[in-house]
Amino acid sequence: MATDKKKKVHYVDNKKFLAAIVERKQLLKEAEESDLSKPQVSNYLGECILKIANHLSYRPNFINYTYRDEMISDGIENSLQYIDNFDPEKSKNPFAYFTQIIYFAFVRRITKEKKQQKIKDRILKRSNISDMIAVMEHDDDAVYQAQYMEFLDKYSFADDDDDDKKKKK
Repeated sequence: MATDKKKKVHYVDNKKFLAAIVERKQLLKEAEESDLSKPQVSNYLGECILKIANHLSYRPNFINYTYRDEMISDGIENSLQYIDNFDPEKSKNPFAYFTQIIYFAFVRRITKEKKQQKIKDRILKRSNISDMIAVMEHDDDAVYQAQYMEFLDKYSFADDDDDDKKKKK
């Protein structure tokens, strides 16, 4: 009974994935010999890449980003861009290859989005937002504006770049 282990089912079968990539390599080779354009990626390969990207996006370090869909799209795009660079003679693990590509695509998207957020924060701070805040008659202008500016200072990324520049000097 103890030796009766269930075989764990993975969402991407690495052996089938490798076979599909080897098949694609063969199709590419045939297309080059007959001067045809690159063949379309098979549905199975696309499905595997999509599954890897979706499952990777559920990792704790990626799950809470509001731009998770953009991260997945970037991962798929990069995977399709570099699909022909995978060499089955060097490695028999396409799952790891594409996971790395998608992982770093996610990291690049996070970096881009944080940079954009810093730019937005900087613009907001420099635009004299306190003058534009509309308050009701019963509200205290100074308190509300001060609280909002304090909030922006506390949760803003805009000052991070300024601090980094000061440290480098």
